[in-house]
Amino acid sequence: MLLRIRSRDGLERLEVDDPKATVAQLKALIQSRLQIPVQSQTLSAHQNLLLAKTRDDLARFTDLSAPHAPLSSLGIGHGSMVYVHYEGERSVARPAAFSPAGSFGRKMTMDDLIARQMRVGRQEAPHCELVSFDRDAANAFQHYVNETLAFAVKRGGFMYGTVSEEGKVEVDFIYEPPQQGTEENLLFLRDPDEERLVEAIAVGLGMRRVGLIFSQTVSQDKKDYTLSNREVLQAVEYHAETGLKEWVTAVVKLEVNEDGGADVHFEAFQMSDMCIRLWKEGWFETEIGEDADPKLSMMKKDVMVGVKDTREVDSDFFLVVVKISDHQGPLSTTFPIENRNVPVTTRALKNHLDRTKSLPFVKRISDFHLLLLLARFLDISADVPALAECVSKQETVPDGYKLLIESVASSS
Repeated sequence: MLLRIRSRDGLERLEVDDPKATVAQLKALIQSRLQIPVQSQTLSAHQNLLLAKTRDDLARFTDLSAPHAPLSSLGIGHGSMVYVHYEGERSVARPAAFSPAGSFGRKMTMDDLIARQMRVGRQEAPHCELVSFDRDAANAFQHYVNETLAFAVKRGGFMYGTVSEEGKVEVDFIYEPPQQGTEENLLFLRDPDEERLVEAIAVGLGMRRVGLIFSQTVSQDKKDYTLSNREVLQAVEYHAETGLKEWVTAVVKLEVNEDGGADVHFEAFQMSDMCIRLWKEGWFETEIGEDADPKLSMMKKDVMVGVKDTREVDSDFFLVVVKISDHQGPLSTTFPIENRNVPVTTRALKNHLDRTKSLPFVKRISDFHLLLLLARFLDISADVPALAECVSKQETVPDGYKLLIESVASSS
């Protein structure tokens, strides 16, 4: 294990080969490697030792005074700090002269130096001031995972909407890609052709992809974590993919209320800047064993958490809480939603148009999921964004589009 030794000379590192080493063995190592005689050493895990001025002051620090006590029994382990007070003088070796060639014949850069010590701490402020969910879109998602899936398997989607200059995110529709959900895992079977249609619709609506949403299962509610390590990997991957600093990850879960019943609960987070950096630079272990603690994210190399070097990071360190609100957006969510248990057909379009005859035509098609079905019959470069723009501005739909839509509906 590696210990950090702090004395009046500064911080030095000491490698202890024996995991069962005692206080006496540690003192011997300090003597042989740091040239501080054993008889001059006073050791402690408390930093106030270095403020001691008199022998009476030193006598108060007895936590590391029993010579045969194993270090592990005293809470000293890999990465621990041990403070050393000593009398007399010693010659402290100066750092070796820096060689641009480094130890492997290549130039040492500032990035190389930074990579040796990545500090992971909590990020207090998100880049997203607030996330507001369209009530109908949020309700359609939670109703499906609650009533149909019974929170037995995971479900997810991409959130689309707008971002204000102040950093407020408004979510106006949720696209649910093809996927497979289990109790612990969520796999998106992404369809590039379908996603291009989604993006074309979003452009016409004046919106963009702003976040990820997924549900946790009932079994996960019994676990001691906010997001599992697999969920962190999925969330940071999509966050990093977009480059949008206001990107939001939303979680839908069941929580037991005061009466013993279950309430559907929404939470929103951003992945911290350090989390994004670690992902982009390839620090995360992406292969997770079945026996791995889901609360811990594993690193390929040591990072600094507090004062310890570790490869196991509590995933909560990567989460920045975002405030939640709701609003009534410009779109309805009454049309069947894509990629669920029942395929969406043109028969659904006919039924929807028949049911909404009393509304202006633009209102009848003001539903993202309906537009996604129609987009399969339209030109993606011109017709899809043009029709979506009519919806966005609530303008009269040109007769040509009306005829085409009614023709698609009647073909069922």
